[in-house]
Amino acid sequence: MDDLARLFRLDGRRALVVGAGRGIGAAAAAGLAAFGATVWCADADLVAAEGTADDIVAGGGTASAHRVDLLDGASIDALADEVGAPDILVTTPAINVRKAIVDYTDDELDRVVDLNLKGTFRLCRTFGRLMAANGRGSMIGFTSIRSQTTEPGQGAYAATKAATVMLFKTLAAELGPSGVRANTIAPGVVETPLTQPIIDRPEWYRAYADKTILRRWAQPAELVGAVVYLASDASSYVTGTTLFVDGGWTAADGRFAPPT
Repeated sequence: MDDLARLFRLDGRRALVVGAGRGIGAAAAAGLAAFGATVWCADADLVAAEGTADDIVAGGGTASAHRVDLLDGASIDALADEVGAPDILVTTPAINVRKAIVDYTDDELDRVVDLNLKGTFRLCRTFGRLMAANGRGSMIGFTSIRSQTTEPGQGAYAATKAATVMLFKTLAAELGPSGVRANTIAPGVVETPLTQPIIDRPEWYRAYADKTILRRWAQPAELVGAVVYLASDASSYVTGTTLFVDGGWTAADGRFAPPT
């Protein structure tokens, strides 16, 4: 029973959280530290990463701040040289240009694909090598409900999030024999800086809340349980899958509840 009670503990493990400066990434970093991991908080905004690391240390955890730019392979390599092989990798950064496909410019498409897909690919390529050489680890990527369901204006974003699912399935297939697991988490609507333009419009915000079974948005801290689960021995036989944390968005059909 003692072993079962410690299934979710992460004592002695090193976690690299990319996108740790704010939102879901900051919550994930704090959650992993609370379960005993040493956390490397990485972000393109070093000041934001330092804020997250300082909060973790103030709460009794162990953390440090690092800068990384997923648009720059050399920056990722420099981070790898600095921290080495993590036991846990969590990556959250993504952007969206909300516009109809027929109105998209090449520059806008490049911005979304370069970060959401190519940046994630670069990061996983570099740290996947290190984790495989180390013979263990859990890689956790953030996809979205938009990998499964879409709406007008989500073409490029949805495409990159669907691609992220397949990227991590392939990582699972390729790195599994080396002891590395790879999974994705698909949030629904979460109150973060990325979704602030929707939050600022009450009718839009309410419509999204009503689409969920729980009739509300999530807070970033509500993604922590999924991160800790996939990072820990509690999920030791889980790889190549997607865990939806979406308030039931993808389970229920439509925004109208017919009479029963």
